Amino acid sequence: MPDPALFTSTDPASATPDAAAEPADAADTAATAPRETGGARPPRSAATRAAILAAARDRFAADGYERATIRAIAKEAGIDPSMVMRYYGNKAGLFAAASEIEVQAPDLTHVPHDELGARLVRHFLERWESDERLTGMMRVGVTNEAGAQRMRTVFAEQIEPVLSAVCPVPEEAEIRSGLIASQILGMALCRYVLHIPPAVALSHDEVVTWLAPTVQRYLTADLP
Repeated sequence: MPDPALFTSTDPASATPDAAAEPADAADTAATAPRETGGARPPRSAATRAAILAAARDRFAADGYERATIRAIAKEAGIDPSMVMRYYGNKAGLFAAASEIEVQAPDLTHVPHDELGARLVRHFLERWESDERLTGMMRVGVTNEAGAQRMRTVFAEQIEPVLSAVCPVPEEAEIRSGLIASQILGMALCRYVLHIPPAVALSHDEVVTWLAPTVQRYLTADLP
């Protein structure tokens, strides 16, 4: 599985773009200037944006937020650094765009009560293995505060509401969600980031068999 990592104590919003002063190349200028006929500017290239984001994820993963540079990201994407700045403003803006992820948490309200744990575990196994950005954000989240904050936001906005909807005691939803995260993210860390051999070797069915009962208990059992 692909790897990714990120920033330390510096606030990304205050990061100084390392290529902001570089002049746009001729192609970039032509692409963003108004048409001589007075027409609207041509649409920005989706392919260029995709190339920039792919390169940014690779560089943030390999170098971390502090050491990753606009220049290196642009080189990997095969474009002028000024194009990166034109699309994303600065390194903080680029990171924000590159770290957007969607976990597609399932609606559990129609899942049989005794299958909730298994459904959650299987869903996240499939998501981790189908979207390399999740592995990247996991690596980022365990190495710096920017990545950790992004992971917390994703959890709070995309996962916690889904779990709260089936929690038998609403006021216990937060603690139960945190316990479930410890299992789901713990397995992801061991399997996809640290590549601990026994965790990697397990099939999906085996992971579900081992993990689902614990997730089920955290979600539905009485508090000890």
